[in-house]
Amino acid sequence: MKILDVPQSGSIAGSTSSRNRFGQYRRTRAIPVNPSSTFQQTVRARLQLNAAEWRTLTALQRSGWDSLGASMTRTDSLGQTYTLTGAQAYASINGNRLAAGDAVVADAPGLATPETITPGAITLTALLGSAIFTPTPLGAGERLFLYASKQRSAGRAFEGDLRLLLVSTAAGTSPSNFFSAYTARFGTPVVGNRVFFSFVRYAGGFLSTPTVTSAVVA
Repeated sequence: MKILDVPQSGSIAGSTSSRNRFGQYRRTRAIPVNPSSTFQQTVRARLQLNAAEWRTLTALQRSGWDSLGASMTRTDSLGQTYTLTGAQAYASINGNRLAAGDAVVADAPGLATPETITPGAITLTALLGSAIFTPTPLGAGERLFLYASKQRSAGRAFEGDLRLLLVSTAAGTSPSNFFSAYTARFGTPVVGNRVFFSFVRYAGGFLSTPTVTSAVVA
């Protein structure tokens, strides 16, 4: 239920406090479902690899990541901003690089902020799915990270659960054909359902601000 209180996040006894776009709320504490899917296992393996590799870095290399992390800003579940530690910056950059198929880097790169991708028309039926985007092609070494949601009601206007669906080739070109990846992950699209998509530009381990759109299955 929605509450008026100081910002809170976490669980105590049988209650969990958090925040969404409507404000602070409290709900009954529940044990999260852990399906241990192939996708979860892949992400966990990357985190374990990055944690192990972080321990092998020199003090000078860690210092470089500390400096980079201090310049990387994130927003938590309460809407408050914070910067990353060196280990978090290392895991973030190299996790993205592994997802893109690039090699892990030991030395911290210079901070970069990729330009956003602008989504165009999305074609989504029970037989095909593709999305137009600009610019096309992307720059050398840049990739499209396309995230998608499960199928939702057509009346839904907001989605907070989008999963990485596919990563384009380097210098990816429009349109992005995502149908096979989507059906393998979420099943065949059903006419009348809405699917949300997030377009993110990858460059050297850094990700752009996501651009979110949606389409109703025709």
